[in-house]
Amino acid sequence: MLEGRKAPGEPIEVSGRITQLDGRPLDNVVVEIWQADSRGRYDAPDFCGWGRAATDADGLYHFRTVMPGTVDGRLAHINFLLLYSGLMRQLQTVMFFELGADPVLHAVPAARRKLLVAKRTTTGYRFDIRLRGEDETPFYDD
Repeated sequence: MLEGRKAPGEPIEVSGRITQLDGRPLDNVVVEIWQADSRGRYDAPDFCGWGRAATDADGLYHFRTVMPGTVDGRLAHINFLLLYSGLMRQLQTVMFFELGADPVLHAVPAARRKLLVAKRTTTGYRFDIRLRGEDETPFYDD
């Protein structure tokens, strides 16, 4: 919602869990997302395109948004930024809804691309983020 108005597009829920090297959850991680609206616009007057949440004691975060449209030949995606007191820098990654042709996705080795694809659930999409270790989420430099 923006100023009490419902944003156009398919409503979705995006949630996940943020864990560290040993699989333990991280609480109080600030998770920011930004995305295009359902028409693929970042500058839409009827959609903010940005949100912030903090993980709980189980490392869980949750957002309600709309399914983003495609932008400039890119697959539908949501950008993520993580901030945490134990990190020395911000971490940026991207959540995709499917594998396909996308220059940002193709910057990741083929065997690791699946780590950037959300899993469809009964309530929306789940995107778990692992900070280090085996199956670490690919992160991008700014």
